[in-house]
Amino acid sequence: MTIRMHLGPLPVHWTLEHRDYVGGRRFRDVQVSGPFRSWEHTHEVHPAAGDAAILEDTIRYELPLGAAGRAVGQSMAQRRLVHLFAHRHAVTRHDVEMHARHAKGETMRILISGATGLVGSSLVPLLTTGGHEVLRLRRSSSSAGPSAVAWDPRVGLTDPSSVGSFDAVVHLAGESIASGRWTAARKELIRASRVEGTRRLCESMAELPRPPATLVCASAIGYYGNRGEEELDESADPGPGFLANVCRAWEAATEPAVKAGIRVVHVRFGVVLSPRGGALAKMLTPFRLGAGGVMGSGRQYMSWVGIDDAVRAIQHCLITANLSGPVNVVSPSPVTNAEFTRTLGRVLRRPTILPMPAFAARLAFGEMADELLLASTRAIPQRLIETGFRFQDVALEDCLRRLLGAA
Repeated sequence: MTIRMHLGPLPVHWTLEHRDYVGGRRFRDVQVSGPFRSWEHTHEVHPAAGDAAILEDTIRYELPLGAAGRAVGQSMAQRRLVHLFAHRHAVTRHDVEMHARHAKGETMRILISGATGLVGSSLVPLLTTGGHEVLRLRRSSSSAGPSAVAWDPRVGLTDPSSVGSFDAVVHLAGESIASGRWTAARKELIRASRVEGTRRLCESMAELPRPPATLVCASAIGYYGNRGEEELDESADPGPGFLANVCRAWEAATEPAVKAGIRVVHVRFGVVLSPRGGALAKMLTPFRLGAGGVMGSGRQYMSWVGIDDAVRAIQHCLITANLSGPVNVVSPSPVTNAEFTRTLGRVLRRPTILPMPAFAARLAFGEMADELLLASTRAIPQRLIETGFRFQDVALEDCLRRLLGAA
């Protein structure tokens, strides 16, 4: 296993080997190459009274450069490791408690598209640890197998007869909206990957002998457009602009599933924060180099959500039978771009004095700047709150410190 990490602003590749694996009880990670002179991490789960368990992590490591390395880095390394594993234990405890609250519910067989993406790659282990069976929708028929089902966004399920029965679908697939300037061809690719792909998948589901009970389909708070300081719950009207039009058509494309009696939930994601990808990952390098700063006026609202809450919200939508329609997947505490910038700089201990004026953003990114970087969307997760969802991350700074392992 190779992990890409940072020492200050410098990227480092850390290769580890898994050893001594005992399912549900124990494994060891031993460094093959990386930033330490030596590293060995033993992860163990010990049964405790009743249904409880004790999670124990033992770490033996040696810093490079001998005595000089210990003198300079020992204290910092220890603080970072204590913080990192406290975060891991907190996430594990939160996940286990959530699974325990729903332990009486039946486990499900779930199809997921976009399972290797930012959200999907965190959702799959969350669902499987809860006892659910996950099948991945994949575009190549050659990759289909016991845990994979072939599909084509242009036609839907390529071999519906081979799918068998399943209980729910989570549809996350779609072309990235932030990987290049919005040329006419790129905008059409973004639209088609969401609208046409969703429609074909829903038509395939509707034609199955036993359609699934639930579809959780990705959408985005881009649905609301640029709305300034207005608080936007799920009852708000759609806004203007390319993204709003795409989101409106994207959600309407699930109509074949609705007509087939499938419960459909549109999860309108805000900015999903994860150091492994998405907006936060792109910000980290310039911010670590001290080149971060306010975008445009800085007054535009950013509705954010930590990756852990994002995937738990999807599970909440899967198991909450009375929840349908749009659901804003955002923290209850949106912040302005200026607040986000100051907070990330404080967490990384870097100055944030290099702003990007609106005209410069438009020169660099074109139309995408106005809809992604300069637009203000102050979304509120009203439906999640009403249906009893428990957020782990409410304060932005706490979320960033957890995700980035910052003490």
